[in-house]
Amino acid sequence: MKSYSYIARDAKGKEVKGKANAETEQEFLQKMKERGLYLKDYKEDDSDNSKSIYKFEMTELAFCCRQLSAMLTSGLTLVKAIDILTKEQENEKAKAIWQDVYENVQKGESFSSAMELHAGSFPDFLISMISAGESSGSLDVIMVRMADYYAKQNKLKNTVKSAMTYPMILAVLCVVIVIFLFTFIMPTFIGMYEDPSTMPALTKMLAAISDFLKTKWYILVVIVVGLFFGFRYAMKVPDFRLKIDRLIIKGPGFGPLVTKIYTGRFSRTLSSLYSSGIPMVECLEKASSVLGNSYVDQKFEEVIDEVKQGSTLSDAITRTEIFEGMFCSIIYVGEESGALDSILEKTSDYYEEESDSAVQRLVGMVEPIMLIFMGLIIGLVVVGIYPALYGSMESIESE
Repeated sequence: MKSYSYIARDAKGKEVKGKANAETEQEFLQKMKERGLYLKDYKEDDSDNSKSIYKFEMTELAFCCRQLSAMLTSGLTLVKAIDILTKEQENEKAKAIWQDVYENVQKGESFSSAMELHAGSFPDFLISMISAGESSGSLDVIMVRMADYYAKQNKLKNTVKSAMTYPMILAVLCVVIVIFLFTFIMPTFIGMYEDPSTMPALTKMLAAISDFLKTKWYILVVIVVGLFFGFRYAMKVPDFRLKIDRLIIKGPGFGPLVTKIYTGRFSRTLSSLYSSGIPMVECLEKASSVLGNSYVDQKFEEVIDEVKQGSTLSDAITRTEIFEGMFCSIIYVGEESGALDSILEKTSDYYEEESDSAVQRLVGMVEPIMLIFMGLIIGLVVVGIYPALYGSMESIESE
């Protein structure tokens, strides 16, 4: 019997550390699956080789789903399709995972069960969708939906990245300019004062900041690093994270924009799950977890309870006060007309376009704030050095 140490996350996203005994690595992975744990890292206790879980990127998932769909539609068997897909993998870790999936499917395991053994590598959402596709006999259709889903999620992710490039450059530029002003420009003008006690209060303050950055910069570095890691640790505390996640949605100005992004992701996920025949309660659990917001998760626990008790989805979602009224009204129309799946699909297209606009508006809010900050710093420095500059010009004229 072998002993394994592991780091995993449970169904609620909480990190869990522990040990488990198993005869083989495969048995250990099966035990983790049965416990509802998703592995991040694990290793055999008498071995120094820690096995980090390889997580597929959205681009990889979109490619794999697209390839499987094309092969299944053309008439290839699932086993043959996975075999071909395995051989196409360029990353060795990804290839090893697909090889294991292929071997398990060849032995008679279902595709979803074989993927569940690598739940830390494949998203839970994808596994659920494949399971639904196997049950309904529409795996090829599900693969098309999943390819489209991950392609759109990747597009949104790239939109956010590209939109944030300029603000990040601007932020770095702000820091560089501030450091340059206080470490090179300020000392030059402060040196013009023969008697430091005659300096105006603002100039004294700026001189103190300049001296601090020149002589005790390491303290600032320690403070920044401490705040960074302190915040990361605090985000693991449920109560603190709940407050931050609530602020993300309810914050003035940016809150409604973030909500539009969440609405786009939620409606697309719910549409994909519901149209695949998955029960509504399970759809809600998985669709809300995709957002990765603990405040939303907490609210959707109430939604799920209300739906179980017979409440309509539109009423339950309206009471969360998360999504805008139009989205709740659309769900109501879908429920009344019996066409919730098609209406959700159209709604998700609309809100995904709105998400792109929301990202651009969020970035548009960041840029002027940084420019104003940089302008204030430069203005303070100019005001602080002006008396010294004016005094030196007067002395030159008197000579």
